[in-house]
Amino acid sequence: MLATADPHTDVVLLVESVRKRPQRSHQKLRWHFYVSAARHFALELREMGFEVIYEHAPTIHEGILATQAQLGGAELWCTEPSSFGQMKSMQKLGAQFVTNDFFLTPRALFGQWATGQKSYVMESFYRSQRVRLGILMDGSKPEGGQWNFDKENRLPPPKNYDWPPYLEHELDEIDLQVANEIGFMPTKIWATTRTGARAQLRYFVDHHLVHFGPLEDAMTAENWALHHSLLSPYLNIGLLHVSEVLDAVLARHAEGDIPIASTEGFVRQLIGWREYVNGMYWHLGADYKNSNSLGATRELPALFTEPGKTDMRCVGSVVQDVAERGWVHHIPRLMVLSNFALLAGVNPQHFLRWMQESFIDATEWVMVPNVIGMGMHADGGLMMTKPYVSGGAYISKMSDYCKGCKYNPKLRTGETACPFTTLYWNFLERHEDAFAQNHRMKQQYFGLKRLSDRSELQVRAEEVIRALDAGAL
Repeated sequence: MLATADPHTDVVLLVESVRKRPQRSHQKLRWHFYVSAARHFALELREMGFEVIYEHAPTIHEGILATQAQLGGAELWCTEPSSFGQMKSMQKLGAQFVTNDFFLTPRALFGQWATGQKSYVMESFYRSQRVRLGILMDGSKPEGGQWNFDKENRLPPPKNYDWPPYLEHELDEIDLQVANEIGFMPTKIWATTRTGARAQLRYFVDHHLVHFGPLEDAMTAENWALHHSLLSPYLNIGLLHVSEVLDAVLARHAEGDIPIASTEGFVRQLIGWREYVNGMYWHLGADYKNSNSLGATRELPALFTEPGKTDMRCVGSVVQDVAERGWVHHIPRLMVLSNFALLAGVNPQHFLRWMQESFIDATEWVMVPNVIGMGMHADGGLMMTKPYVSGGAYISKMSDYCKGCKYNPKLRTGETACPFTTLYWNFLERHEDAFAQNHRMKQQYFGLKRLSDRSELQVRAEEVIRALDAGAL
């Protein structure tokens, strides 16, 4: 939008909605990040010579109307909003739109790809992206001789590993002012300026990219971010552009000392999954977020907002990380948080709301497909051909959470049986009609039929759910 703006004729409006000010503690970190970044951006624009109106109003809608009245009915222009709700609101105000360039794949282009597919397989989209953009290609073939290196990128956390320290960003006057307004002091993990975001990009490229791939799926209580980039919040609000992140990573890879597995694994997240999820959000439509094909009705359990409400070390640790920093990487999100919510029959819209409120990089376009489609399998399989569910064995394999935990991931019945393991088998039994004929789940259902303790399993599952509802699991 600002690429063609003229500081001599255009006025920039930023509206801070009073209605959206956080009421609960787990929302405050995200609010601080967004508001402080907006106020820094306003200052930067003024230094560039723009007239900036920073409006505090009950709602964004009211703030825009008040400013238009103040300016005598000035034309309203904005970048294409990132959600259906925002788009509808801006259309009501008569806004004229500029194409959103936060992504490398325009919405119309993704729509062309999606309408030509029998199923929405991300791998197919990703490979077409590599070819279209000419990234990590050796002529018509993928660099390294294969399209992905997933098999090399599934190592558990190493023992006695020397994790690099995290980059910290000092709080400035604006950061402290916002913190004082909401009664919340943020960590120094997240920058709120473009300068800080660019420093984070350089830090990742210099210190973490080389080890990113093999450990990208690992989880450990010793380290909350491992070698992940921590760039998603900056990409999602525009402090960084996907092209500059891509250029920095590929330039570092070209120096020859970054393994292809690490570079490809990161590129896959950047031009594959991120672009795919945004495209799917717009392709699937505004009502998609209300999907609940499995009929899940449980209220959000207390353990998602109070980690002390569970003895499950994995869930408690991950929820505590979210509470402290508003972030965990994709595997704790999928295989701990979403997995547990799905196994426990939590209403997907309730879980979606919590994810949107809790994560610093949460925007509707990214959370709706990831939660409704991938995490909760609430769309009847539109995005994923099978639900991402597992028992405690996966968490035991990919993390160190099970050490010292009250529960045993190998047990499915008895007082010390891991709730993940119990609820996993119970989930398969409860939804046998939906999944028994799924070719990707035949092995799981073959295993279910061989269980000799299915009646005991049902009893233990009921105990787990009662304890969950009572906040004593």
